[in-house]
Amino acid sequence: MARIGIVGAGIIGCASAVHLIAEGHAVSVFEKDPDGLPASIGNAGILAVPEIDPIARPEMLFAAPKWLIDPLGPLTLRWQDLPALTPWLFHLLLAARPAQVERSRQALLGLMREALAAHQAMARLCGISGHMKPTGALTIFDSEAALDAAFRHEQATARLFGFAVERLDARAARGRIPALEGAFAGGVFSSGYQTFPDPLKLLRDLQHHVRQQGTLVEAGVEAVQPSTEGITIVADSGERHVFDKVVIAAGVWSRTLVRQLGLKVLLETERGYNTTFADPPVKLEMPIFFAEHGFVATPLANALRIGGAVELARPEAPPNYARAAAMRRKMRRYVPALPESGGKEWMGRRPSTPDSVPVISLHPSDPRIAMAFGHGHLGLTLSAITGAKIAALLSNRAGTALESFSIRRFQ
Repeated sequence: MARIGIVGAGIIGCASAVHLIAEGHAVSVFEKDPDGLPASIGNAGILAVPEIDPIARPEMLFAAPKWLIDPLGPLTLRWQDLPALTPWLFHLLLAARPAQVERSRQALLGLMREALAAHQAMARLCGISGHMKPTGALTIFDSEAALDAAFRHEQATARLFGFAVERLDARAARGRIPALEGAFAGGVFSSGYQTFPDPLKLLRDLQHHVRQQGTLVEAGVEAVQPSTEGITIVADSGERHVFDKVVIAAGVWSRTLVRQLGLKVLLETERGYNTTFADPPVKLEMPIFFAEHGFVATPLANALRIGGAVELARPEAPPNYARAAAMRRKMRRYVPALPESGGKEWMGRRPSTPDSVPVISLHPSDPRIAMAFGHGHLGLTLSAITGAKIAALLSNRAGTALESFSIRRFQ
């Protein structure tokens, strides 16, 4: 048994804690605001196994100039933050090279093949049930050309996993989701998606498990300091806690701790927005992706959430909730019954690497320190498998092949 400290009680930190506790370790998780609402709960509530395409792709680069012209479009950049974002953006361009795109796809494919089983196993460890539903998801398109191209691509992806996809015309899509009353060309249904009806409850259940089986310390972390005696976590109160091993899973704020350890990392925030309607008059039978507009609508437990898009900005920049309003307006083109008011707006910070591949890694020169961050849009989806991999890394388990996710690629 080892004494293990974890920095961060979001979905990644808690999933790591659950697996380490299951292996008999004494685990303490540090979180400045454990009752807060981090990116772990404002997500779309989807287990997105088919999403192995990185953000950086040639077609994205071609579309980006058009998107950037629209300040409320699917991609925007706070130009005043450009100097701070330039290194990350430069490597985003490099990551869009076809060979790197394929490497990123293969890395994500390896994790995604285990993602569903890992969530099911983590639920058993925590005594959770009924938290996922095999709903599938529908992606709709405005043009026949976009629909045909997407269907061919999704067919190829589906063959990698063994699930089904269907090309639906507009009439067939409305048959699946009657609320789709607006004009569109058609959609692609994929059975590879599952829905989490209550992402917040899932996080709280994991945090409860940590409190019951380990320790949840309400404190921020200023530094992680290795020495011959152990790894010290320095809390923002000044208190020092010594552990045998430490996991850094603090989202975008992990970069400060990692840099203090003498390592380089490219980690910025793809800030996302959403609006959640409680007891909505609109009923959706499954999540709907509005691919050409960069957002998704998900039916949750007694709620409907509309969110997505990407805003590249410093983490501390003030939110621009006009982006949430823009997504609602666009959705009304397709779902006119969506309410114009009454929803609760939210902004979250997705910690993202330029190649869309998370860091799941040991420190190159100190295997007592593990790192788990940079999951971008896939934090919920990859949380359970990441926790399992972190436990395997810290146990030095044979067969844990994670070179694609190593922090070494930034050094």
